[in-house]
Amino acid sequence: MTGPVPDGTPVTAADGTRVTATGGAGPEWRRLAPRTLLAGVAVLLGVAGGAALPAFLSLSAGSRPWWQAAAWVVAGATLLVGGGFVADWVRLRRTRYRIGPDRVDLHTGLLVVKRRSLARDRIRSVDLTANPLERLLGLVKVRIGTGEHTEGESTLELDLVSRAEGEHLRHTLLARPAEGAGDPAHDGVLAVLDPRWIRYAPVSFVAPLLGGAAAGAVMQVSDWFGAQAKVIHWIGDRFEDVSLPWMIVDLALIATFVGMLGALGLWVEMWANYRLEREPGGTLRVRRGLFTARSVSLEERRLRGIELVEPLGVRLARAARVDAVATGLAQDDDDKHADLKNLLPPVPRAVADRVAAQVLREPEPPTGAPLAPHPRAARTRRVRWALWSALGPAAVLALLGAWLTPVLLYLAGGVAVVVTPLAVLLALDAYRNLGHGITGDYLVTRSGTVRRSTVALQRSGVIGWTVKQSWFQRRAGVLTLSATTAAGEGAYDVYDTGRSQGLAFAAEAVPGLLAPFLEPARDTAGDRANTGDGAHTTDTPDTPDTTKARPTER
Repeated sequence: MTGPVPDGTPVTAADGTRVTATGGAGPEWRRLAPRTLLAGVAVLLGVAGGAALPAFLSLSAGSRPWWQAAAWVVAGATLLVGGGFVADWVRLRRTRYRIGPDRVDLHTGLLVVKRRSLARDRIRSVDLTANPLERLLGLVKVRIGTGEHTEGESTLELDLVSRAEGEHLRHTLLARPAEGAGDPAHDGVLAVLDPRWIRYAPVSFVAPLLGGAAAGAVMQVSDWFGAQAKVIHWIGDRFEDVSLPWMIVDLALIATFVGMLGALGLWVEMWANYRLEREPGGTLRVRRGLFTARSVSLEERRLRGIELVEPLGVRLARAARVDAVATGLAQDDDDKHADLKNLLPPVPRAVADRVAAQVLREPEPPTGAPLAPHPRAARTRRVRWALWSALGPAAVLALLGAWLTPVLLYLAGGVAVVVTPLAVLLALDAYRNLGHGITGDYLVTRSGTVRRSTVALQRSGVIGWTVKQSWFQRRAGVLTLSATTAAGEGAYDVYDTGRSQGLAFAAEAVPGLLAPFLEPARDTAGDRANTGDGAHTTDTPDTPDTTKARPTER
């Protein structure tokens, strides 16, 4: 015999948790997994164990006997673990959630009761994470979000539920009716981990940063124990017969090597078990992580494009990373290593282009389309910036050297000789990397040298254009366009394009959006002269330019 369950009657859910019926045929209130208490106790035992030894040594070093010191340590550990267990038990009893046909509700709190609710049709992500202890206990943390940036009010967090319940919630809340018969070429598994990709970890910017952090950590820890001077003397003894410049070079190489090892370890932790797939209903899912397992879901209807990221070292190795340009993606505040927009780690460029095309459901990757170069004035501006950035500090050092000490004169000469050619090379490379174009439903823009970025943005996702032109840009006859969108970084720039070239590009990319701010041009010979020798732009030599900016700039 079946029928409505009376209010307050305990009911066992599919994952074994005890819930409370709400009466009638309405949705049931569910509770967090009871094994949450075990996870909390295990963490507190680790904390207590780590603090017990130094506390015991500190107490026994005084006038107290060892047994009295041990008693104090045990009492403190018991109070810590017991208090934490009671707090977790109260939180477990006071937290409940339910999945209704229209809304997801979460009630929690003891003294301050919070009642939060999200409309199901606004839910855009259900992400699962689990650290090693939680994975051992079969638990996951569930983050349910709407993709809005409202100081956490658009996210519900269930900490913790069973793994089966987490997967059930993800499938239930992200279920969407499948449109069409599907596309075998772009559905299913799009990419899986290739162990050979790890070779790109040491050439990323993470390696030197980790090396510097390791050196700083050694000095900081030695300072805590009052041994920093001994560490410095020990390093000096190892390099007693080495000149100061070579000692600096050797230490930099050692720090870089340590950073490379750290980058390899970080890559393994972040990208182990990686898998990118498209699920029925149009949801992209990224799973990765060795110790901390992460599962990030992205609805295709939130996707507005793709960003191909090529840091300098990775680009020299002919590799690239793929990021999503989508609405409602932000950095996970609880996991600084989980950038939710990452779809693919640094991989060979051909693989990155293939995955980008599959993610966008395009036969060819928009990021591989030929782009129009920018006028020679853009190159001149970058070379001038490079010369100022290199020769300016050298001139300051030379003046100080003439006033204070000749040592600074030698340093100024070294900066001028070494930094200036490098800065000019980077400036020329930055100019070569400038480009923009239109391919199908996407506008494409590329820029950067230390971090080259190629963005393919849906033309339908552009909601506005911002035209920026400084005094120096006006003299050079160039301007910067910013395509405003609700996705990704909010705006993507087309730097230092020719005036009529850029305005024609904007007008063609999103017809009608910029038209009220354009008027027929009277003379565009100067713009075409700026495009350089043989430069291909959106303005053909046989077709006169038809637009120019009005005096009012946006």
